Amino acid sequence: MKGFQVYHLNLAFSSIPAESRPDVIKRCYWPLLELAEGKGIPIGIELTGWTLRQIETIDRDWIAKFKTLLEARQCELIGSGWTQMIGPLVPYEMNVWNQRLGIEAYEECLGLRPRLVLVNEMAYSSSLVDVYAANGYEGLIMDRDNVRLALDLDHHPDLAVPSHALGLNGQSLPVLWSDSILFQRLQRVVHGDIPISEYLEYLQRLSSEDENVLPIYCNDAEIFDFRPGRFTTEASLHSEGEWSRIGRVCDLLVERLGLGWVSPSEALAAQNDGKVIHAATLSSSSYPIPVKKQAKYNINRWAVTGRDDLWLNTTCHSLLRRLKTVSDASPELWRELAEFWASDLRTHITESRWNDMLARLSNFEEMLPSLVEFSVDDSAAAESAEVRITKHEEGIYWSCESKFVKLVFNARRGLTLKSLGFVSHGGVPLLGTLAQGFFDSIDLGADYYSGGVLIEIPGERIRLTDLEWMNPDIRQTQSHLIIQGEQPMAGGRLVKTISISLHEESVSLSYEFKDWERPIGIVRVGILTLLPDAVVLPLNLQCQNGGDASETFSIESSFNHAQPASLFVSSTAAIGATDGRVSLTDARGVGFEVSWDPAQCAAVPLLKHLKTPSSHLTRLSFSLCELDDTSKKGGRLLPLTLHLRPLSKS
Repeated sequence: MKGFQVYHLNLAFSSIPAESRPDVIKRCYWPLLELAEGKGIPIGIELTGWTLRQIETIDRDWIAKFKTLLEARQCELIGSGWTQMIGPLVPYEMNVWNQRLGIEAYEECLGLRPRLVLVNEMAYSSSLVDVYAANGYEGLIMDRDNVRLALDLDHHPDLAVPSHALGLNGQSLPVLWSDSILFQRLQRVVHGDIPISEYLEYLQRLSSEDENVLPIYCNDAEIFDFRPGRFTTEASLHSEGEWSRIGRVCDLLVERLGLGWVSPSEALAAQNDGKVIHAATLSSSSYPIPVKKQAKYNINRWAVTGRDDLWLNTTCHSLLRRLKTVSDASPELWRELAEFWASDLRTHITESRWNDMLARLSNFEEMLPSLVEFSVDDSAAAESAEVRITKHEEGIYWSCESKFVKLVFNARRGLTLKSLGFVSHGGVPLLGTLAQGFFDSIDLGADYYSGGVLIEIPGERIRLTDLEWMNPDIRQTQSHLIIQGEQPMAGGRLVKTISISLHEESVSLSYEFKDWERPIGIVRVGILTLLPDAVVLPLNLQCQNGGDASETFSIESSFNHAQPASLFVSSTAAIGATDGRVSLTDARGVGFEVSWDPAQCAAVPLLKHLKTPSSHLTRLSFSLCELDDTSKKGGRLLPLTLHLRPLSKS
């Protein structure tokens, strides 16, 4: 039986103040090198280029020692990038630059480039395989547990998990599997939460199963003999000395279990030795972006929670767009932008570091050219455009019909859509409202509208929707029919706008929150309900998750990205949609695309698909805010405009 260890070094750790970094190097990074040298364990050390440069500035002796151990193969360098970036939430160009800058730092500081790369925060998408392969990586390290969930292999042997991760262009890379439970068990025994005997019994049981390589540890180094102060419930340091305790546990694994230590690269070779290559996509429609550990660590943790993730991600998209207009942009500018996209700014970042980031961000913006925005005078009425507006009985439903679009909205329910059809679909609506009684089950005995808003603030026991009377203000311009309404709500005012193009098959839905502060809760807008009788199963989801091409997911089983993971975590999954587009099509290729500008609002799409005996409930929503343990007061609710257009197989 073989075992390996990988330690993640991160001086940008969200809750570590900048002044504590020398102490982290002394308490955590030096003992790590001493563990490798003293115990003869070829430890994998993963760190970003940024962290490497910081260590070089603070303690050059550590760099020299690390180089010596690397040359003696007593350690192995594992790649990360310039910063710890959540690749599936970041546009392709930024992912490419992040890896390029990271490799440059490794080569300049250490004189080598890593063979393996660890998926940052284990936030994985198939697109990253192509990014890693293009940068010369020969394999990747990924968490096994959540890939098992994504592939519905949770109750299958570990051998059923694919050996290689398949990219979008046929490229594949071998995967060295880490294990969340295993590394958490080591953390617990080292912190003194469980006795060493119990830990050894657990490892003994695993060693008797089919696995030939055990991922003993693959996580943070800064949690041993150091406490970042993130939680009031953090355990006190173990009296034995936690690095000393790790060393003792490592000795016992060799003595009692006969474990042989190997480097991560050797572990990967041993893991796949004599096995048939099984390359597969490691994600699914239920988990488009698998991440690390338990469900509270879903992708929304870095997308729409934190101090102000929505605003920060939106700003980064805008800065990237501006930077791409600079023909001779220096690597330093790309490094700076990569640092603004680092994951640690989006979780438990301290207030002082957050304020420092805001100041740096302001300076960076001044260095970039402004984007030129073109506006068209669209104020005059379109005399020749044919559009019919019909107000139905009691003024609840209003029909709007142009040459390209047939739309019925519900004024009684906040201008939600009763039906929306396009001419290329023969006017048959794909989106709209499923009235109460459509489903036989009382569990689904509600109205399912399209275009609505849902706001929940659990701490205040508040649930808000926009399903009230909204008197429409309707006007026509040269190119659009515009329907607008305003509704007062407990947190401020909501302005909703439906814009129907008169010259193409396009409808826009806009949401603007006036006088609002982002709540500690959820805010989901543009909730779109698919009309099941108009589509042919199975459905397919298409989106970009950090790559230069779309990923396609077949939708076959029931799932709900918006399913709460707990009372304190409001969702379990999401779609990256890094280019601001997501589409749903059926077995015929008929469907729709929704697009938006992430540089104005980096909303996150959530999908729900629930199969029933005779039908299905499929809803797509867009989150501006989710709830988890990183959520802080303050922040902004940015205006969002969604553009809907039909899709048909040509």
